[in-house]
Amino acid sequence: MINETALLESRTLRNSVLDRTDVLDRVKALSLLPDGMHVTTAMVAAYFNVTVEAIRALVHDHRAELEASGYRVLTGSELSDFKQLSGTQSRSRSLALFSRRAVLNIAMLLRDSDVARQVRVHLLDMEYLARTQPVENPAPADTALLDAHIDQRITHILGKTVVPMFNALIETSGEHQRELVALRAGVQHIEKRLRQHHARLQRLEGPREDRPLAGVMAAMDAMNGREFEERVAELLRRDGCTGVIVRGGGRDRGVDITALTADGRRVVVQCKRFAPHLSITSPDVQKFIGAAKVLHASDVALYVATCPFTRDALNIAAESGITAVHRGLLEEWSAGAPLSALG
Repeated sequence: MINETALLESRTLRNSVLDRTDVLDRVKALSLLPDGMHVTTAMVAAYFNVTVEAIRALVHDHRAELEASGYRVLTGSELSDFKQLSGTQSRSRSLALFSRRAVLNIAMLLRDSDVARQVRVHLLDMEYLARTQPVENPAPADTALLDAHIDQRITHILGKTVVPMFNALIETSGEHQRELVALRAGVQHIEKRLRQHHARLQRLEGPREDRPLAGVMAAMDAMNGREFEERVAELLRRDGCTGVIVRGGGRDRGVDITALTADGRRVVVQCKRFAPHLSITSPDVQKFIGAAKVLHASDVALYVATCPFTRDALNIAAESGITAVHRGLLEEWSAGAPLSALG
């Protein structure tokens, strides 16, 4: 299990949990700028009950990491455009902005803050639950599919958790570095053999469209965030969308994918690959509304998730013209059913 010390010291581990921004609101309400997506340096300092200088010092020491998480400094025309779109009032010639991911990143770097420490505790608790609670999926139709599912989950854990942990240990270890490198090589060999075994099972199962629906969501559960975004992009292209771009990263301006429908309407998509026992909440949808409607002027806005939406989240989505693609609808869409919002 990831512990707090490892989280403070390893960028690799911090990157692996940056999508868990909902933990911020579990500890304390995070006030956002009118765009519903960003906060200023002063707002970050207020959230963590520290000085602005403390936040600036962290930015100075970890600027590349924070920029990858969504930190940016606006100047010139970009700043003017942002003020106009978001309604932000500022006479400064530059404006430092933090996305929610960047704020979570700060929480994993800031040592002398009780609020940051609480965020880390909640984050580690959620990660533990996500890794230990069983995923409720329909039972596979046969033993081969069950084997494929198990192979995918184990391979995902080895590739996305165990190997990065070895990388982090190797970076900081001196005396036992050779032994750790050898152990990592062994894990990578096992991962490779499992991928080969899974590929053989896929060939035996036949074409993807002929496989049972149970395998559709099992495959998505085994993906990382980027792989899931690419899968959703494939579904958009399948349904006739053009100009599909997977944006991702720290400069995505609140959306993961942009595209055009077959009849020329602008589509924006938010993708969340969460465990099925978690839920998309109303604050999650509200943040997306600002990005979809204000920053991107979308005609079609999709919030695609591998988990359910709360009732409040569904109501807000319906009232705001957001299509909530929950786990059940995503399964149908992946299996070939067209998504009505794109028609």
